Amino acid sequence: EYNGIKFNEGFRADIIIEKKVILELKSVETITKVHKKQVLTYLKLTNLKLGFLLNFGEALMKDGITRLINGYICP
Repeated sequence: EYNGIKFNEGFRADIIIEKKVILELKSVETITKVHKKQVLTYLKLTNLKLGFLLNFGEALMKDGITRLINGYICP
């Protein structure tokens, strides 16, 4: 529920840390725009600023970390 509106679709972030940071966990070959938009949607719905998209499908974990900020447009 958000601002009195109930969502039956089941928007659920994987992990929310200290009501400040959203972690969305994936295990895919490639992160797509849809994955990034999913995290940005969670950030907007929760009014949080920072989210991380963690892809465990990468060979190196450092290559599978994407930081997303609510309201920031990547060039």
